[in-house]
Amino acid sequence: MTIDPHREVILRVVPRPADINSNGHIFGGWVLSQMDIAGGIVAGRIAQGAVATVAIESMKFISPILMGDLVSVYAQEEKRGRTSVAIRIDVVATRGGGAETVALTSGVFTFVALDETHRPRPIPGD
Repeated sequence: MTIDPHREVILRVVPRPADINSNGHIFGGWVLSQMDIAGGIVAGRIAQGAVATVAIESMKFISPILMGDLVSVYAQEEKRGRTSVAIRIDVVATRGGGAETVALTSGVFTFVALDETHRPRPIPGD
C-alpha cells in the first residue's frame, strides 16, 4: 500500500486503552469502524446526502495497531455506479513521535445513496 502524501486525511485518531485486546493490539472492529466513518464522509460528499454501507470488499490487515499509534485514515472514490460509490480506504499509523509510518490496513467499502425514505437514489451527475 502506497500513500500519496497529497491525499486528504479524512480521520486522524489515537486509540484508547479500552480499544486494546488481550494481545496488546487494537481490536480489528475498532479500525473497521474508523474506516466506515471515513468512507461514509467521502461517500456522503459525493452523493450530496445520506449514504449507507452495503459492502466491504478485499479488506486486508497488514500490520497490527499498537497503543500510542496516531492512526490516519485516507479515503477516495474508486468507482461510481448509478446509486452507489466504492471508496478505497487506506489506514496508516505514525509511531515513535512521527519517526515511523506503518501501513495498517486497506479495503474497498461500497456505499449506496439514500433518499428521505431510506431507499436507494441516483447519485448526482459527475
